[in-house]
Amino acid sequence: MKTEYEMSVKDYLAIIKDRALLLGVSIVVILAATVAVAVSVPPIYQATGTILVESQQISPELVSANNNSFADERIEVIRQRVMTRENLLRIMDKYGLFADRGRQLSETDKIDQMRNAIVVSTVSTFVKGRGETTVAFNVSFEHKRPEVAKEVASELVTLFLNENMKQRTERASETTEFLTQEANKLGAELATLENQLADFKQAHANALPENQALRMSMLSRSELEFREVDRDYKSAQEELRYLEVELSAANAGLAAKTDGARPGASDPQDLPSLKAEYARLLTRYTPAHPDVQAVKRKIDAFQATGSKDSGASSVSLDVSRARTKLVAAQDRIASLAEQKRQLSKKIEGYEADILEAPQVERGLVTLLRDHDNARKKYEEIRAKEMGAKITESLEQENKAERFVLLEPPLMPEKPVKPNRKKIVALGLVLAPAGGAALVMLLEMLNQRVRGVGALESVLGQRVLVAVPFIATHAEQARRKKLRVWAVIAALVMAAILMLLVHVLYMPLDLLLIKTMARFG
Repeated sequence: MKTEYEMSVKDYLAIIKDRALLLGVSIVVILAATVAVAVSVPPIYQATGTILVESQQISPELVSANNNSFADERIEVIRQRVMTRENLLRIMDKYGLFADRGRQLSETDKIDQMRNAIVVSTVSTFVKGRGETTVAFNVSFEHKRPEVAKEVASELVTLFLNENMKQRTERASETTEFLTQEANKLGAELATLENQLADFKQAHANALPENQALRMSMLSRSELEFREVDRDYKSAQEELRYLEVELSAANAGLAAKTDGARPGASDPQDLPSLKAEYARLLTRYTPAHPDVQAVKRKIDAFQATGSKDSGASSVSLDVSRARTKLVAAQDRIASLAEQKRQLSKKIEGYEADILEAPQVERGLVTLLRDHDNARKKYEEIRAKEMGAKITESLEQENKAERFVLLEPPLMPEKPVKPNRKKIVALGLVLAPAGGAALVMLLEMLNQRVRGVGALESVLGQRVLVAVPFIATHAEQARRKKLRVWAVIAALVMAAILMLLVHVLYMPLDLLLIKTMARFG
């Protein structure tokens, strides 16, 4: 019955013994290939310049710059601006990069390789209160010629420094210009609102809220004055009625005196009245008119009898006085009536202004609110504009946060690529692993039976007798020859390893001296 056979250590040793030549050749070939790769790959040199991110020189407590941002963000923005197609093509043409492969690579491939050769790495540190902070960054360039790597790295460092200055100055100038434009717009808007407010106050000067108390006081005073004038008006009317009665009485006395002096006379008029009537008639008629002649005769009769009747003269004087008082009373009544009309008009105006005050106050509050908001915005923008001008001045005088060249790119002395030690070390690992993998693959494909145990597992029967392998003289000679070749191969390998150590790691004499010093 078949059973599953598990290979023992002897079986593995037998496989290694049988495949020793193949295993040795595989190890040598793989190791030689890795050494050839390590030696044949052209060296790549890297030149690196260090730029320090220097903080603002003037204390932020005295002058605060408005152009601050995270250093990582600024470095990335500047990197994108520096590594544009135009800049890279100019650098390639200036230093003759990819001149040996100009026809093999397209322009896009050259730019891609150029970007891959540029390395920008930041240097950060932990600052208390600010956390992880970038304090510097390195700009590196890789090339197979060290002098070209140095020159291109210096060019890139210069571009970074110039671009940072240009970017910060442009940003500060653009900020100042923008804030100035906004301040001018807000100033014009504020002036418009001030004009509207002034026009509104001028149009409603009598109904402004701040004049409300004054209007109420003037209204009260006008009403009091109106009552006083009205009282005087009524008194004047009473006086006028009294004077009318007095005038009637005086006229009646004059008529009685005239009848006693000149019987038959029926005209109670006095001399001044007749003269006034005569003058009035002359304006209408000629002197020969009968009415004019009649009045003229009365005047002559009065003048003829005037010296004879002194009593009639005194009565006529009382009439004149009464008429004068009457006219004065009438004039005073007219004046008081006009005063009442003016006071009524003023009171109506005051009342209209007082009634209009709430509506005026509502409109005034709206205008004042808009004016205050515009003024606050204007003052805020002006303050920001002043800060932007200070920032622009700091940037122009290079007093704000800036990039300072801490260490310029130097001529690289050793290549950074390839790492030949790692390649050889990788070959030392891959050589036995590759040889073992090849032997295992061949064994899996061969499926040969090794040993008594494997045979019993295959046949399912027990083996009674096992005849050992008897080597012939030819086989013994061949084995001896293989041993010699193995020793030679081992010596060659040892020589190769010593050579690699001498070339890639450390000279053998120096290594021997260090070893003796350490263990001696």
